[in-house]
Amino acid sequence: MEIKKFEDLEINQNIKKAIAEMGFEEPSPIQSKSIPVILEGKDVIGQAQTGTGKTAAFSIPILEKVDPKDKSLQAIVLCPTRELAIQVSQEIRKLAKYMHGIKTLPIYGGQPIDRQIKALKGGVQVIIGTPGRTIDHIKRKTIKPENVKMIVLDEADEMLDMGFREDIETILENVPEDRQTTFFSATMPKAILELTKKYQNEPEHIKVVRKELTVENIKQYYIETRSSNKIEVLSRLIDVYNPKLSVVFCNTKKGADELVGELQGRGYFADALHGDLKQVQRDIVMDKFRNGTIDILVATDVAARGIDVDDVECVFNFDLPQDEEYYVHRIGRTGRAGREGLSFSFVYGRDMRKMKDIERYTKSKLEKHPIPTVGDVEEKKVGAYFEEVKRVVEEGKLAKQIQWLENFCENEETEYSIVDIAAALLKLSMGEEEKEEIIEEKPKKNRRRDESSGKDGMVRLFINVGKKQRVQAKDILGAIAGEAGVPGKTIGTIDIYDKFTFVEVPKKKAKVIIEKMKNKKIKGNKLNIEKANKKKK
Repeated sequence: MEIKKFEDLEINQNIKKAIAEMGFEEPSPIQSKSIPVILEGKDVIGQAQTGTGKTAAFSIPILEKVDPKDKSLQAIVLCPTRELAIQVSQEIRKLAKYMHGIKTLPIYGGQPIDRQIKALKGGVQVIIGTPGRTIDHIKRKTIKPENVKMIVLDEADEMLDMGFREDIETILENVPEDRQTTFFSATMPKAILELTKKYQNEPEHIKVVRKELTVENIKQYYIETRSSNKIEVLSRLIDVYNPKLSVVFCNTKKGADELVGELQGRGYFADALHGDLKQVQRDIVMDKFRNGTIDILVATDVAARGIDVDDVECVFNFDLPQDEEYYVHRIGRTGRAGREGLSFSFVYGRDMRKMKDIERYTKSKLEKHPIPTVGDVEEKKVGAYFEEVKRVVEEGKLAKQIQWLENFCENEETEYSIVDIAAALLKLSMGEEEKEEIIEEKPKKNRRRDESSGKDGMVRLFINVGKKQRVQAKDILGAIAGEAGVPGKTIGTIDIYDKFTFVEVPKKKAKVIIEKMKNKKIKGNKLNIEKANKKKK
């Protein structure tokens, strides 16, 4: 039996609550096939690549089977590296967020063993460890495996490649024979099959079968950028390429909603499509996308199956997908009806490994794309602006405007050239870009900041309306742009709370915005706008 939704699982409601909060809508292929089998108590050999959701595939059954009242060790997860052990531990803790009484602990070399011994003495039901450190604890009797019900080998092939076979066998021989044993591995070499034959009881072999799909007419790029810079990079790519319609993919509903808020705050016409929306709401969003009312659709994988629009010119993988097959489905939203398409994937750190899996699966190469500079964005905007100017000139009907200009130039007090005037009009029309370059090499400094101040040249304003008044970022942005004549692209972060909103605006425009918006209304609510108070020290 395969599960289509996490809701269909017969598991603790607190686990389901945590899954929902993490934003996952439906299981990945390996989760769908393996979770029901592991829950039945069968031994499993799960064959799937890195980044396919294997961790949740074994973590959910572990949490379902662990007895919170029993403080003894009940489950062991073995990982090849301390980095993976920490990552798996974090995932299990997120899934166990609402389960009281369950303690997990990552154990690995390089961390003082005394600290681990102290934590173990407090009672730990789930251990996530590297083979060497796990054996150390077994020998010291700080880990007592006699009550272990489940043992999982994550990335078993990699552990064997690293020379851990003897350690693995030692651990398997120290846990009870009637435990449940699960192996997850990307490949199935002879050594793995020998271990399964020796240490598993009639295991069920679960392999994710993939479809071969073509992506020949889609130009695929990747951009190496930190999470903190993704929104800025996305904005620049949209400005430079100016796609007619584009789809941005996020892995979670929460991430999609947050990204839409950020994009709307920057003046883009964007909306979200995900599993929390009712069918009627989805239809409304898709209608807006098809008719161009919005030109950026931020979607999750589940919702994206309903996107069947020929004019999508660009796809952005804001988050790399869990599964390579999802990647192909995502970028397949563009390059339709014989057209060429573009796709951009944001990667950093561990994502590079996942990207290599995607390249192997799609039999294609993702080309590295530089992060567009502020100069690239300005050049593109100015080019598009002058194209529009040419169109207006060619249409004619400018007699009145020419007369105004001639009158201005003939004024005795005016000594400006036509070029000076044109440049001033261009500046007024397009505004000034913030010269803020992206620095990828250095880690982000943790600097304290006054509530009233944003980035350099910006100031934070307080507005007395929020979510309770059904106010959205686009309402705030539209009001400021409309009433104060401030270009939307110059507005910074918009943070909307229940009863109030903070918005970052250019410092030199703050006074004008406060004056122009005083006593105006948004959605029938009279506005009070002022500079945000500074934090008291």
